[in-house]
Formats: sequence, C-alpha cells, structure tokens
Amino acid sequence: MQFPSQNLFSALRAAFPQDLDQTAVFASTPDGAPLNYSWRDLERASACIANLLVSLQLPEGSRIAVQVEKSVEALLLYLATLRVGCIFLPLNTAYQKAEIEYFIGDAQPAVVVCSPEHFGWVSKIAFKAGTRNVFTLGQDRGGSLLERAAHCSDQHLPVVRGKDDLACILYTSGTTGRSKGAMLSHGNLLSNALVLQDYWGWQKDDVLVHALPIYHAHGLFVGVHGALINGSPMLWFNKFDPRATIAAMPRATVFMGVPTLYVRMLAESALTREAAAHMRLFISGSAPLLVDTFAAWQQRTGHTILERYGMSETAMLCSNPYRADARYAGQNERRGGTVGFPLPGTDLRVVDDAGQMLPAGEIGNIQVRGPNVFQGYWHMPEKTAQEFAAGGWFKTGDVGQQDARGYVTIVGRSKDLIISGGFNVYPAEIESFINELPGVMESAVVGVPHADFGEVGVAIIVPRAGATPDAEAIIAKLRGQLAHFKVPKRCFIAAELPRNSMGKVQKNLLREQYQGLFLKA
Repeated sequence: MQFPSQNLFSALRAAFPQDLDQTAVFASTPDGAPLNYSWRDLERASACIANLLVSLQLPEGSRIAVQVEKSVEALLLYLATLRVGCIFLPLNTAYQKAEIEYFIGDAQPAVVVCSPEHFGWVSKIAFKAGTRNVFTLGQDRGGSLLERAAHCSDQHLPVVRGKDDLACILYTSGTTGRSKGAMLSHGNLLSNALVLQDYWGWQKDDVLVHALPIYHAHGLFVGVHGALINGSPMLWFNKFDPRATIAAMPRATVFMGVPTLYVRMLAESALTREAAAHMRLFISGSAPLLVDTFAAWQQRTGHTILERYGMSETAMLCSNPYRADARYAGQNERRGGTVGFPLPGTDLRVVDDAGQMLPAGEIGNIQVRGPNVFQGYWHMPEKTAQEFAAGGWFKTGDVGQQDARGYVTIVGRSKDLIISGGFNVYPAEIESFINELPGVMESAVVGVPHADFGEVGVAIIVPRAGATPDAEAIIAKLRGQLAHFKVPKRCFIAAELPRNSMGKVQKNLLREQYQGLFLKA
C-alpha cells in the first residue's frame, strides 16, 4: 500500500470503511450504558481536537504529554496529535509526582493533558517546567480539553509527514535509574502495522477485544494500530475484566493480552470451548508466557495462543506464525516457550559479547535492525550511540537463542529487567529510591516467578549500623513514591548481599534464593 504522506493518521484514515456510519468502537459509559462511536465520529472528533491544538500555535515538533485514564476520547487525542504532526508522549497512569516531574522536565512538552482529579499537582509541575497549556480529560467524557475542542471545526486536513518524522516518544526506564525516551517515527509505526496486518492474517470481518491500556506499546501500537489499519471495529474496555472479556468473545475474533490476563481468564469457569468458538486469534506479549498457561489455554479453549516479542524501541520484532504460508516456509507451528520468527523486514542475530555471530542454538545477545527500529533516545546521543552496533544493529539487551528452524527463544535479560504484568521494571530505579530511605545502607531488587504477574520484584535490604528498618514500612513508603507495578511484593532485611571477587552483587544467587516465594507447592 502506497501513501502520498507518511503521516500515520493518514494511513489509518485511508483504511476506514467506505460507510463511515458503521460502528468503529463499541464502548460503554462508566455506569455500563452502551456508548458507541462510528468511524465518522473518530474522523470528526479527532479533527476538533486537532483544530484546538492548531489554535495554540505550537512550535514545530511540540510534544503532547498525556497521563489520563483509558477512554475513547484519549484515543481521539492520540489521533489528533498525529493529524497535526505533533509528538505524542503517553504516560502510565500509575506514575507518581517524582516520576512525572522527571518526564515533563526532560521532554519539555508544549501541552500536558491529565485527569481532572490530578490537575492541581500536575499543572504545578508543568507550569514550573515551562509548559504553557495544561488540559484535563476524564473517563466520563468531561474535562477542559473536550470543552475547548467542542468549539472547534470538525474538518481538518492532516499535515504531511515523512517516514522519519517523529510520531511518539515512549519512556522506558533505564538501568541507571534515569528513564529514556524512545523516539519512534511515523515510518517506524506504519511499517510495523502493515507487516502485522499481513502476518497475523487480519480479515475484513475481524473485531478486536481491546482490554489493554493505551499508554503502552502493546495496547496502542499493536492493538489500536492493528484494528484501525484494517478498518476493524473494537470492543473497548477501559479496564480489563475477565468475565466481561469472556462474555464479549462471541462478538469478536481477535484478542491481545499480556500473560496475566490469560491467567485470570483461566480462573473463570465461563471460559470454555463454546465461549471461544467465534474467536480467530489469541495473541500474547509484553512478558514471558509460561508453558503451563500456554497448554492450559489450549486445553480449555481449543485455541493455541500466538506469542510474540517486541520492545518500546522497536514495536514488534518476532512472532509465532498465524498460519502455514508458502512465503514463510516451515513457519507453521506455534511453539510454547518461544516467540517465533523474526517478522518480515526485520533482521535478527544472536552474538557473543564481542559482537561475533553465534551458531544456531547458542545463547547470546539479541540484536535487531529494520524499518521498525527507533531513531534513538530523546536528548541522549551518547546513550543512543552505545546501544547500536555497526551496521545499524540495535542491542536489545535481551539474551536468547535461535534454533536451526529459526525459532527465537528469550532466555533472560542482560540488564536485569523485570517484566511484571506486562510492565517493565528496572531494579536500579527501585534501588535508588530504597537507598535514600533512613536506615538503609544498600539494597538489591530482583525478579522472581509469579503465577499471575509472570514476575514480581523482591527487595533485599542491608541496614546501616545500629538501624533496624521495618520491611513493611519500606514497602508502604515506596507505594507513595512509585507506580504500583514497580513496588516490590516483598522486602527482606539481610546482613549483607552476596558478591563476587570483583565486589559485584550476585543477583543470580538472590533470584535462586527467593524464586519459590510465590509459586504454589
């Protein structure tokens, strides 16, 4: 498919069905009443918000930072941002004051949009950082953003953008504690959407159950883009509810979720082969899917989950196959415990620490390149340079192997990343908060297996001489400073941390010590 402009919105809009009065999003009000949006609604409402942004006379390349609860109106704001050529910066709704201060201070957004109940403290941070425009947007379709946009025209011509123009910045925590803004272009996101449309066999009558957040690459870039580029309607859930999701399956064909969502649906007696009979495809990502969950889902529903692999910096990289296809010889089996094959157009290699290619089956560092790979980290040229090898290969930081047939298996993460419920948690960031607490000399945070969340953090703390820190009090303190998914589930006090001869903390020993903490006997 060729587009005169590489503006991602223009490409998505070109895929809207001819009859714009068909329903595009089946949603509901906070009290459960149906609230549906047509394709024409998406077009006109996003145009109103786009014209509001235009009226602000924003400088070229302005960032629009958004921390709001999931709603269709939040999706419209995203589409409007693309239309006007600004850069969308989604922020997890769990982020607390210290985190928001950093993101706004680093990105210097021209516009900040927050939930109405957070306007007081968010606006103070934004105005102090030099942001001139702060709006509110609530799940109940209220807030100053929509109030202002309602007075704007519902006609707007999307600006022309090239494939290298920035569309989004996604902040991903850094191992040193400083978050990094991954810069993704219109071309990065459009190329990935088109590849997935083909590889996952999107069909004209597909309907997506959208139960993921849209401040995350999975829900926004994979879910929303996947449905819109195919002109497919969505059954929209502002929050995941396992019973409601299962009840929606007879009206849908595609579901995307993190492993935690599959675990929670398996706990429901309503999940049966009959309930899932109308579904075409179940996709899992953002965290490792346990083989037990893979097998249990297959037995209960008759469907084989398609597991895939991606990153904030690259969108999707690998996928188990949707179907046997002559174009992808030998790629016809979805294998539990693997993330499948590199997607068409994506190159993947496994190398040793010196950057030398390893033979099939050998474990090493995963590097990738392709049109989906990001342009670098916002205002971090040195860090960007460090993360790319010669030839444009991006160092993912993941450790894995590729077998002789091409299946890729992720076996670990060289940067100690914890993926809890589909969200990235970097121990160094948590440790930096813990180490500032009274009575703490040092700490180590490690990830351990958890049947529901995949992994959760455990903190091990060494107290200062004479101090007696309380483990539960430390957890409570962290809850007021960090997003909930970052807070360790348990905290232990230890006399010392295990170290090697070079003085480096041996986190592998800590993981082994606590690995059975949350597993059923």
